[in-house]
Amino acid sequence: MKILVINCGSSSLKFQLREIEANAARSGEGRLLGGGLIQGIGGAAEVTLRRPGAAPERLRAETPDYAAAVRIALDWLARGGLVRLDTVDDAVGGTAGGTAGGPAGAIAAVGHRFVHGGERFHEPVRIDAAVREALHALEVLAPLHNRPSLAGVNAVQAVLGEATPQVAVFDTAFHHGLPEVARTYGLPHALAARHGIRRFGFHGTSCRSVLEQYGEQPGARPAGRVIVLHLGSGASATAVQGGRSVETSMGFTPLEGLLMGTRCGDLDPALPAFLARQEGLSLEAVEVLLNEQSGLKGVSGQSNDLRVLLEHEAADPRARLAIELFCYRIRKYIGAYLAVLQGADAILFTGGVGEHAPDIRARVCGPFDWCGLRLDAARNDTARGDAPRCISDPGGAIQAYVVPSDEERIIAWDTARCLGRPPPNP
Repeated sequence: MKILVINCGSSSLKFQLREIEANAARSGEGRLLGGGLIQGIGGAAEVTLRRPGAAPERLRAETPDYAAAVRIALDWLARGGLVRLDTVDDAVGGTAGGTAGGPAGAIAAVGHRFVHGGERFHEPVRIDAAVREALHALEVLAPLHNRPSLAGVNAVQAVLGEATPQVAVFDTAFHHGLPEVARTYGLPHALAARHGIRRFGFHGTSCRSVLEQYGEQPGARPAGRVIVLHLGSGASATAVQGGRSVETSMGFTPLEGLLMGTRCGDLDPALPAFLARQEGLSLEAVEVLLNEQSGLKGVSGQSNDLRVLLEHEAADPRARLAIELFCYRIRKYIGAYLAVLQGADAILFTGGVGEHAPDIRARVCGPFDWCGLRLDAARNDTARGDAPRCISDPGGAIQAYVVPSDEERIIAWDTARCLGRPPPNP
Protein backbone atom coordinates (compact mmCIF):
# COMPACT_ATOMS: atom_id res chain seq x y z
CA MET A 1 0.00 0.00 0.00
CA LYS A 2 1.23 3.49 -0.85
CA ILE A 3 1.17 5.99 2.01
CA LEU A 4 1.65 9.72 1.45
CA VAL A 5 3.12 11.51 4.48
CA ILE A 6 2.48 15.24 4.91
CA ASN A 7 4.43 17.27 7.49
CA CYS A 8 3.33 20.92 7.52
CA GLY A 9 5.26 23.82 9.02
CA SER A 10 4.21 27.43 9.45
CA SER A 11 5.03 28.19 5.78
CA SER A 12 6.36 24.88 4.48
CA LEU A 13 5.26 21.39 3.52
CA LYS A 14 7.47 18.31 3.62
CA PHE A 15 6.16 15.17 1.97
CA GLN A 16 7.17 11.58 1.32
CA LEU A 17 5.58 8.70 -0.53
CA ARG A 18 6.31 5.30 1.03
CA GLU A 19 5.25 1.79 0.15
CA ILE A 20 4.51 -0.63 2.98
CA GLU A 21 3.80 -4.29 2.31
CA ALA A 22 0.77 -5.82 3.97
CA ASN A 23 2.93 -8.40 5.77
CA ALA A 24 5.65 -5.98 6.92
CA ALA A 25 6.64 -6.56 10.54
CA ARG A 26 8.48 -3.31 11.17
CA SER A 27 8.35 0.29 10.03
CA GLY A 28 11.85 0.00 8.57
CA GLU A 29 10.61 -2.47 5.97
CA GLY A 30 8.71 0.24 4.12
CA ARG A 31 10.25 1.64 0.94
CA LEU A 32 10.78 5.33 0.18
CA LEU A 33 9.59 6.15 -3.34
CA GLY A 34 10.05 9.91 -3.40
CA GLY A 35 9.48 13.12 -1.52
CA GLY A 36 10.31 16.77 -1.21
CA LEU A 37 10.15 20.08 0.60
CA ILE A 38 8.13 23.15 -0.38
CA GLN A 39 9.25 26.32 1.44
CA GLY A 40 7.66 29.76 1.28
CA ILE A 41 3.98 28.87 1.03
CA GLY A 42 2.05 32.08 0.44
CA GLY A 43 4.16 33.25 -2.50
CA ALA A 44 6.86 32.03 -4.86
CA ALA A 45 7.91 28.89 -3.00
CA GLU A 46 11.22 27.06 -3.26
CA VAL A 47 10.52 23.45 -4.22
CA THR A 48 13.02 20.63 -3.72
CA LEU A 49 12.03 17.20 -5.03
CA ARG A 50 13.94 13.95 -4.48
CA ARG A 51 13.90 10.33 -5.60
CA PRO A 52 16.21 7.71 -4.09
CA GLY A 53 19.45 7.50 -6.05
CA ALA A 54 18.78 10.61 -8.15
CA ALA A 55 19.96 14.20 -7.91
CA PRO A 56 17.39 16.55 -6.33
CA GLU A 57 15.23 18.72 -8.56
CA ARG A 58 14.94 22.38 -7.54
CA LEU A 59 12.52 25.00 -8.84
CA ARG A 60 10.26 27.87 -7.83
CA ALA A 61 6.49 27.78 -8.10
CA GLU A 62 3.69 30.13 -7.11
CA THR A 63 2.17 28.51 -4.03
CA PRO A 64 -0.53 30.71 -2.49
CA ASP A 65 -1.72 28.14 0.05
CA TYR A 66 -1.36 24.56 1.32
CA ALA A 67 -3.79 23.24 -1.29
CA ALA A 68 -1.43 24.50 -3.99
CA ALA A 69 1.52 22.88 -2.21
CA VAL A 70 -0.29 19.54 -2.02
CA ARG A 71 -1.14 19.85 -5.71
CA ILE A 72 2.54 20.41 -6.56
CA ALA A 73 3.56 17.35 -4.56
CA LEU A 74 0.90 15.08 -6.06
CA ASP A 75 1.46 16.26 -9.62
CA TRP A 76 5.19 15.55 -9.32
CA LEU A 77 4.53 12.08 -7.92
CA ALA A 78 2.04 11.37 -10.70
CA ARG A 79 4.33 12.59 -13.48
CA GLY A 80 7.05 10.31 -12.20
CA GLY A 81 4.73 7.33 -12.37
CA LEU A 82 4.72 6.90 -8.60
CA VAL A 83 0.99 7.42 -8.06
CA ARG A 84 -2.12 7.48 -10.18
CA LEU A 85 -4.30 10.59 -10.16
CA ASP A 86 -7.43 11.36 -12.14
CA THR A 87 -5.99 14.69 -13.28
CA VAL A 88 -2.48 16.05 -13.62
CA ASP A 89 -1.85 19.71 -14.40
CA ASP A 90 1.29 21.70 -15.14
CA ALA A 91 2.15 22.84 -11.59
CA VAL A 92 5.72 21.57 -11.80
CA GLY A 93 6.11 20.80 -15.51
CA GLY A 94 7.51 17.60 -16.96
CA THR A 95 6.01 14.77 -18.90
CA ALA A 96 3.17 12.65 -17.62
CA GLY A 97 3.59 8.94 -17.27
CA GLY A 98 6.77 7.01 -16.58
CA THR A 99 7.55 4.00 -14.45
CA ALA A 100 9.97 5.33 -11.82
CA GLY A 101 9.58 3.32 -8.63
CA GLY A 102 7.32 0.73 -10.21
CA PRO A 103 3.80 0.86 -11.66
CA ALA A 104 1.67 3.75 -10.56
CA GLY A 105 -1.11 3.03 -8.09
CA ALA A 106 -3.61 4.94 -6.02
CA ILE A 107 -2.63 6.46 -2.67
CA ALA A 108 -4.05 4.18 0.00
CA ALA A 109 -3.96 6.80 2.77
CA VAL A 110 -2.36 10.07 3.86
CA GLY A 111 -0.63 10.44 7.23
CA HIS A 112 -0.17 13.84 8.89
CA ARG A 113 2.14 14.88 11.70
CA PHE A 114 0.34 16.76 14.48
CA VAL A 115 2.50 18.21 17.22
CA HIS A 116 -0.14 18.34 19.98
CA GLY A 117 -2.69 15.64 20.72
CA GLY A 118 -3.72 16.91 24.16
CA GLU A 119 -5.15 14.38 26.61
CA ARG A 120 -7.51 12.92 24.03
CA PHE A 121 -5.16 11.65 21.34
CA HIS A 122 -2.31 9.31 22.25
CA GLU A 123 -2.63 6.87 19.34
CA PRO A 124 -2.84 7.47 15.57
CA VAL A 125 -6.43 8.26 14.63
CA ARG A 126 -8.36 8.31 11.38
CA ILE A 127 -9.59 11.83 10.71
CA ASP A 128 -13.34 12.31 10.47
CA ALA A 129 -15.55 15.31 11.18
CA ALA A 130 -15.44 14.83 14.97
CA VAL A 131 -11.67 14.37 15.01
CA ARG A 132 -11.23 17.41 12.77
CA GLU A 133 -13.24 19.51 15.24
CA ALA A 134 -11.15 18.24 18.16
CA LEU A 135 -7.92 18.99 16.30
CA HIS A 136 -9.13 22.51 15.66
CA ALA A 137 -9.80 22.96 19.38
CA LEU A 138 -6.20 21.90 20.13
CA GLU A 139 -4.75 24.71 18.02
CA VAL A 140 -4.65 26.93 21.08
CA LEU A 141 -1.98 24.66 22.63
CA ALA A 142 0.34 24.67 19.60
CA PRO A 143 -0.80 27.37 17.15
CA LEU A 144 2.49 27.42 15.22
CA HIS A 145 2.16 23.69 14.50
CA ASN A 146 -1.37 22.29 14.72
CA ARG A 147 -2.95 24.99 12.58
CA PRO A 148 -0.73 24.30 9.53
CA SER A 149 -1.23 20.56 9.99
CA LEU A 150 -5.00 20.97 9.87
CA ALA A 151 -4.58 23.15 6.80
CA GLY A 152 -2.68 20.23 5.25
CA VAL A 153 -5.59 17.89 6.01
CA ASN A 154 -8.03 20.28 4.34
CA ALA A 155 -5.70 20.68 1.36
CA VAL A 156 -5.42 16.92 0.82
CA GLN A 157 -9.19 16.53 0.98
CA ALA A 158 -9.62 19.34 -1.54
CA VAL A 159 -7.32 17.57 -4.00
CA LEU A 160 -7.97 13.87 -3.35
CA GLY A 161 -11.54 14.03 -2.06
CA GLU A 162 -13.12 12.48 1.01
CA ALA A 163 -12.67 8.87 -0.11
CA THR A 164 -8.92 8.81 0.62
CA PRO A 165 -8.41 8.02 4.33
CA GLN A 166 -6.37 10.52 6.35
CA VAL A 167 -4.67 9.75 9.66
CA ALA A 168 -3.27 12.05 12.36
CA VAL A 169 -0.07 10.98 14.14
CA PHE A 170 0.87 12.88 17.29
CA ASP A 171 4.24 14.01 18.66
CA THR A 172 2.85 13.97 22.18
CA ALA A 173 1.83 10.30 21.99
CA PHE A 174 5.29 8.93 22.85
CA HIS A 175 5.22 10.86 26.13
CA HIS A 176 1.63 10.04 27.09
CA GLY A 177 2.78 7.52 29.70
CA LEU A 178 5.14 9.86 31.52
CA PRO A 179 5.23 8.99 35.24
CA GLU A 180 2.79 11.08 37.24
CA VAL A 181 5.62 12.84 39.05
CA ALA A 182 7.16 13.85 35.71
CA ARG A 183 3.96 15.08 34.06
CA THR A 184 2.51 17.07 36.99
CA TYR A 185 2.90 20.82 37.54
CA GLY A 186 2.83 22.37 41.01
CA LEU A 187 -0.63 23.85 40.50
CA PRO A 188 -3.87 23.37 42.45
CA HIS A 189 -5.09 19.89 41.55
CA ALA A 190 -8.67 20.93 40.75
CA LEU A 191 -7.49 23.76 38.50
CA ALA A 192 -5.09 21.52 36.57
CA ALA A 193 -7.74 18.80 36.19
CA ARG A 194 -10.38 21.27 35.02
CA HIS A 195 -8.21 22.53 32.15
CA GLY A 196 -6.27 19.36 31.37
CA ILE A 197 -2.98 20.95 32.38
CA ARG A 198 -0.02 18.57 32.42
CA ARG A 199 3.39 18.18 30.87
CA PHE A 200 2.85 16.60 27.45
CA GLY A 201 6.29 16.54 25.81
CA PHE A 202 7.00 16.79 22.08
CA HIS A 203 9.34 15.50 19.35
CA GLY A 204 7.96 12.06 20.20
CA THR A 205 7.83 10.86 16.59
CA SER A 206 11.47 11.83 16.15
CA CYS A 207 12.39 10.04 19.39
CA ARG A 208 10.73 6.84 18.19
CA SER A 209 12.55 7.00 14.87
CA VAL A 210 15.94 7.61 16.48
CA LEU A 211 15.51 4.90 19.12
CA GLU A 212 14.46 2.35 16.49
CA GLN A 213 17.48 3.08 14.31
CA TYR A 214 19.85 3.09 17.27
CA GLY A 215 18.52 -0.31 18.33
CA GLU A 216 19.59 -1.75 14.96
CA GLN A 217 23.26 -0.83 15.51
CA PRO A 218 25.81 -3.46 16.60
CA GLY A 219 26.51 -3.14 20.31
CA ALA A 220 23.58 -0.80 20.92
CA ARG A 221 21.77 -0.81 24.28
CA PRO A 222 18.22 0.16 23.24
CA ALA A 223 16.47 -1.39 26.23
CA GLY A 224 18.63 0.51 28.71
CA ARG A 225 18.90 4.17 29.70
CA VAL A 226 19.03 6.56 26.75
CA ILE A 227 18.99 10.35 26.48
CA VAL A 228 17.68 11.65 23.14
CA LEU A 229 18.73 15.19 22.18
CA HIS A 230 16.62 16.56 19.34
CA LEU A 231 18.48 19.76 18.50
CA GLY A 232 17.20 22.04 15.78
CA SER A 233 15.21 25.25 15.57
CA GLY A 234 13.05 23.48 18.13
CA ALA A 235 15.09 21.59 20.71
CA SER A 236 14.30 19.03 23.39
CA ALA A 237 15.86 16.41 25.62
CA THR A 238 14.12 13.15 26.53
CA ALA A 239 15.09 10.51 29.09
CA VAL A 240 14.12 7.01 27.94
CA GLN A 241 14.21 3.87 30.06
CA GLY A 242 13.36 0.48 28.61
CA GLY A 243 12.07 2.16 25.45
CA ARG A 244 9.62 4.42 27.34
CA SER A 245 9.77 8.17 27.88
CA VAL A 246 10.19 8.86 31.60
CA GLU A 247 11.09 12.58 31.47
CA THR A 248 11.28 15.25 28.79
CA SER A 249 12.15 18.93 28.60
CA MET A 250 9.12 20.33 26.75
CA GLY A 251 5.92 20.59 28.75
CA PHE A 252 2.35 21.85 28.33
CA THR A 253 3.49 23.54 25.11
CA PRO A 254 6.74 23.31 23.10
CA LEU A 255 8.00 26.51 24.80
CA GLU A 256 9.37 24.88 27.94
CA GLY A 257 12.86 23.42 28.25
CA LEU A 258 16.01 24.07 26.22
CA LEU A 259 16.96 27.35 24.57
CA MET A 260 15.79 27.14 20.94
CA GLY A 261 16.01 29.10 17.72
CA THR A 262 13.35 31.67 18.65
CA ARG A 263 11.89 30.19 21.88
CA CYS A 264 13.18 31.18 25.30
CA GLY A 265 12.88 27.76 26.94
CA ASP A 266 12.80 27.71 30.75
CA LEU A 267 12.27 31.04 32.50
CA ASP A 268 10.78 32.39 35.73
CA PRO A 269 6.97 31.99 35.49
CA ALA A 270 6.55 35.54 36.85
CA LEU A 271 8.29 37.09 33.85
CA PRO A 272 5.32 37.08 31.40
CA ALA A 273 3.18 39.13 33.80
CA PHE A 274 6.14 41.41 34.58
CA LEU A 275 6.76 42.05 30.87
CA ALA A 276 3.09 42.65 30.21
CA ARG A 277 2.99 45.33 32.92
CA GLN A 278 6.34 46.97 32.22
CA GLU A 279 6.08 46.98 28.42
CA GLY A 280 2.34 47.48 28.19
CA LEU A 281 1.92 44.27 26.23
CA SER A 282 -1.08 42.00 25.93
CA LEU A 283 -0.68 38.37 27.00
CA GLU A 284 -0.87 37.40 23.33
CA ALA A 285 1.99 39.78 22.52
CA VAL A 286 4.07 38.29 25.34
CA GLU A 287 3.45 34.81 23.94
CA VAL A 288 4.70 35.99 20.54
CA LEU A 289 7.77 37.51 22.21
CA LEU A 290 8.64 34.29 24.02
CA ASN A 291 7.92 32.00 21.06
CA GLU A 292 9.14 34.00 18.07
CA GLN A 293 11.58 36.69 19.24
CA SER A 294 13.61 35.00 21.96
CA GLY A 295 16.04 32.07 22.10
CA LEU A 296 19.17 32.24 19.95
CA LYS A 297 17.64 35.07 17.92
CA GLY A 298 16.82 37.18 20.94
CA VAL A 299 20.06 36.63 22.85
CA SER A 300 22.30 37.15 19.82
CA GLY A 301 20.25 39.99 18.36
CA GLN A 302 20.92 38.74 14.85
CA SER A 303 19.91 35.15 13.97
CA ASN A 304 18.21 31.98 15.09
CA ASP A 305 20.61 29.94 12.90
CA LEU A 306 23.55 28.43 14.78
CA ARG A 307 25.57 28.29 11.58
CA VAL A 308 25.43 32.07 11.31
CA LEU A 309 26.24 32.53 14.98
CA LEU A 310 29.25 30.20 14.79
CA GLU A 311 30.60 32.29 11.89
CA HIS A 312 30.38 35.46 14.02
CA GLU A 313 31.30 33.99 17.38
CA ALA A 314 34.91 35.19 17.49
CA ALA A 315 34.03 38.83 16.86
CA ASP A 316 30.55 39.11 18.39
CA PRO A 317 30.14 38.62 22.18
CA ARG A 318 26.36 38.25 21.88
CA ALA A 319 26.65 35.52 19.29
CA ARG A 320 29.16 33.77 21.54
CA LEU A 321 26.85 34.07 24.55
CA ALA A 322 23.91 32.64 22.59
CA ILE A 323 25.97 29.60 21.59
CA GLU A 324 27.30 29.11 25.12
CA LEU A 325 23.80 29.40 26.58
CA PHE A 326 22.44 26.89 24.07
CA CYS A 327 25.08 24.30 25.01
CA TYR A 328 24.93 25.10 28.73
CA ARG A 329 21.20 24.45 28.91
CA ILE A 330 21.64 21.11 27.13
CA ARG A 331 24.35 20.09 29.62
CA LYS A 332 22.06 21.03 32.52
CA TYR A 333 19.38 18.69 31.20
CA ILE A 334 21.85 15.88 30.57
CA GLY A 335 22.98 16.21 34.19
CA ALA A 336 19.39 16.14 35.42
CA TYR A 337 18.56 13.09 33.31
CA LEU A 338 21.63 11.24 34.52
CA ALA A 339 20.06 11.62 37.95
CA VAL A 340 16.59 10.59 36.73
CA LEU A 341 17.94 7.49 34.98
CA GLN A 342 20.65 6.82 37.58
CA GLY A 343 23.23 6.90 34.80
CA ALA A 344 22.97 6.42 31.05
CA ASP A 345 23.94 3.86 28.44
CA ALA A 346 23.75 6.16 25.43
CA ILE A 347 23.17 9.73 24.28
CA LEU A 348 21.66 10.19 20.81
CA PHE A 349 21.99 13.41 18.80
CA THR A 350 19.41 14.17 16.12
CA GLY A 351 17.72 17.14 14.44
CA GLY A 352 19.32 19.68 12.12
CA VAL A 353 21.89 20.85 14.68
CA GLY A 354 22.34 17.50 16.38
CA GLU A 355 23.08 15.78 13.08
CA HIS A 356 25.21 18.41 11.36
CA ALA A 357 27.10 20.44 13.98
CA PRO A 358 30.07 18.45 15.34
CA ASP A 359 31.41 21.50 17.18
CA ILE A 360 28.16 21.83 19.16
CA ARG A 361 28.20 18.10 19.98
CA ALA A 362 31.78 18.44 21.24
CA ARG A 363 30.89 21.44 23.43
CA VAL A 364 27.89 19.62 24.87
CA CYS A 365 29.78 16.43 25.72
CA GLY A 366 33.15 17.92 26.68
CA PRO A 367 32.51 18.38 30.42
CA PHE A 368 31.14 14.83 30.91
CA ASP A 369 34.41 12.92 30.92
CA TRP A 370 33.82 12.34 34.64
CA CYS A 371 30.93 9.97 33.90
CA GLY A 372 32.45 8.16 30.94
CA LEU A 373 30.93 10.23 28.11
CA ARG A 374 33.87 10.86 25.79
CA LEU A 375 33.69 11.63 22.08
CA ASP A 376 36.11 10.29 19.50
CA ALA A 377 37.18 13.52 17.78
CA ALA A 378 37.68 11.97 14.33
CA ARG A 379 34.34 10.13 14.43
CA ASN A 380 32.53 13.21 15.64
CA ASP A 381 34.04 15.50 12.99
CA THR A 382 32.95 13.24 10.11
CA ALA A 383 29.44 12.31 11.30
CA ARG A 384 26.80 14.31 9.41
CA GLY A 385 23.51 12.50 10.00
CA ASP A 386 23.44 10.59 6.71
CA ALA A 387 23.19 7.33 8.69
CA PRO A 388 23.44 6.27 12.36
CA ARG A 389 27.07 6.68 13.43
CA CYS A 390 28.83 6.08 16.72
CA ILE A 391 30.89 9.13 17.75
CA SER A 392 32.01 8.06 21.22
CA ASP A 393 35.36 6.76 22.42
CA PRO A 394 35.16 2.94 22.39
CA GLY A 395 36.51 2.92 25.94
CA GLY A 396 33.83 5.24 27.30
CA ALA A 397 31.08 4.02 29.59
CA ILE A 398 28.36 5.98 27.74
CA GLN A 399 27.82 5.56 24.00
CA ALA A 400 27.18 8.61 21.83
CA TYR A 401 25.53 8.37 18.41
CA VAL A 402 24.42 10.70 15.66
CA VAL A 403 21.13 9.34 14.30
CA PRO A 404 19.12 10.97 11.50
CA SER A 405 15.53 11.69 12.42
CA ASP A 406 13.11 9.95 10.03
CA GLU A 407 9.71 11.02 11.29
CA GLU A 408 8.06 10.28 7.95
CA ARG A 409 8.92 6.59 8.20
CA ILE A 410 7.19 6.39 11.57
CA ILE A 411 4.18 8.38 10.35
CA ALA A 412 3.76 6.10 7.34
CA TRP A 413 3.93 3.04 9.58
CA ASP A 414 1.43 4.46 12.07
CA THR A 415 -0.92 5.42 9.25
CA ALA A 416 -0.89 1.89 7.84
CA ARG A 417 -1.30 0.40 11.33
CA CYS A 418 -4.24 2.70 12.08
CA LEU A 419 -6.01 1.40 8.99
CA GLY A 420 -5.59 -2.19 10.13
CA ARG A 421 -2.47 -3.28 8.29
CA PRO A 422 0.32 -4.14 8.66
CA PRO A 423 0.15 -5.71 12.14
CA PRO A 424 1.45 -3.69 15.13
CA ASN A 425 5.18 -3.50 15.75
CA PRO A 426 6.20 -6.43 18.00
